[in-house]
Amino acid sequence: MEKKRLRRSWSRTNKALFSRSRSLAVGLILFGLGLVSLFIGHVASDLHWSQFRRRIRPKVLHNKRLDIWKSNYSDLYYGCSSRGANFRYAVPENRSNGYLLIATSGGLNQQRVGISDAVVVAWILNATLVIPEMDHRSFWKDDSDFVNIFDVDWFVSYLSEDVPIVRRIPDKVMRSMEKLPWTMRPPRKSMPDYYLYQVLPILRRRHALQLTKFDYRLTNRLDDELQKLRCRANFHALRFTSPIENMGQKLVQKMRNMSSRYVAVHLRFEPDMLAFSGCYYGGGDKERAELGEIRKRWATLPDLSEEGERSRGKCPLTPHEVGLMLKALGFQNDTYVYVASGEIYGGEKTLQPLKDLFPNYYTKEMLADANELEPFLPFSSRLAALDFIVCDESDVFVTNNNGNMAKILAGRRRYMGHKRTIRPNAKKLGMLFKARSQVKLDWETFSTKVKSAQSDFMGEPDEMRPGRGDFHEFPYSCICKKDVVSSS
Repeated sequence: MEKKRLRRSWSRTNKALFSRSRSLAVGLILFGLGLVSLFIGHVASDLHWSQFRRRIRPKVLHNKRLDIWKSNYSDLYYGCSSRGANFRYAVPENRSNGYLLIATSGGLNQQRVGISDAVVVAWILNATLVIPEMDHRSFWKDDSDFVNIFDVDWFVSYLSEDVPIVRRIPDKVMRSMEKLPWTMRPPRKSMPDYYLYQVLPILRRRHALQLTKFDYRLTNRLDDELQKLRCRANFHALRFTSPIENMGQKLVQKMRNMSSRYVAVHLRFEPDMLAFSGCYYGGGDKERAELGEIRKRWATLPDLSEEGERSRGKCPLTPHEVGLMLKALGFQNDTYVYVASGEIYGGEKTLQPLKDLFPNYYTKEMLADANELEPFLPFSSRLAALDFIVCDESDVFVTNNNGNMAKILAGRRRYMGHKRTIRPNAKKLGMLFKARSQVKLDWETFSTKVKSAQSDFMGEPDEMRPGRGDFHEFPYSCICKKDVVSSS
């Protein structure tokens, strides 16, 4: 009897073990199939993108030499951000869910991102947007208000179908409120659901709500209609005031009077940028001490490996390296170059190699009379706006880091007609500059390698697969492709 009971127990144990083993095996098989499916999906997606790139590039253009001044494919695309037929219209101010106040953060272009996103958040909340408050306390110490930089009336009018916008909360409403507006800071890159479930209930209860340090507080991934609203706000509604626009266009005209086309370079080689990057440029203990002191402003920055950052392509090119890249790409010595920059680390000594390569070198200070720039000089944001205009109007725009101005201008230039925008492939170029100094590459070989390294960094329309990258830099939802009739 005991033997029978043991055999039955042993049989049940074996069955249970077999069942669990079978479940585990099935689970492992399904997991493996899932990984294979995911891999195949990525491959298929990339294959589809490669086929798409080949399809939109007509055969007649494949053998055409790269035009460093203009993309051969830019005419195949156009900016498209009109609202869809079913996109909700703005409600009247008195029927909205309350007043949304925004405190932006950072420099001009970082604040521009915040303002564009604030318009979208106001739409999500069905709120009345109060003209955003500009940042007066950060590194730039600029006390300019929105009205000093952007055309308020145009901003309100252009977005009137999307979001109700007021200059300030009406006094009558303020007097009726029992408490001051609630203040909160959303997490970075928050999804719409965060605003609907965490922010909206407070807004309805308090009737007014302020979101602070509002920069990159909304996700990159929104549906196409909300992305198009982002584009309408950024590329159309945010128009500079007449004094800034007129001065900027005057600088552009001075460049055009000297040459029919010009290159604009956002050099971004200021001490704060270099300190923030954690990179080293050969200045010895003096450089390390000076930049190390500046770096203390950001208490949360990690310790970085200088060589590691350079090998990862995180270090801005020096002015000399920017010049060498442009020359290697084919820009001639007589090219007119406009440089947008603040104080360059190392001053004239750092700039001279770039000037030697491109003697037709200009800045806003060189183009304008002293009395013309005087009204703008105390205000870093207004000076940045002048550089923005001249860079935007250039035939070729060259970035030197992935900062806010570089992203915003790159996206705007794609949207406005895919004007040539060159991003240095700093990772590969860094190795080439090092090889050139150590191995003594001849110029022809160096130039060929630079062109190869930059092949996917020249601002071509299909350079980035839709959905990848920062939306402000690659506004894929707002760029449409014309129908292409293939020639046989």
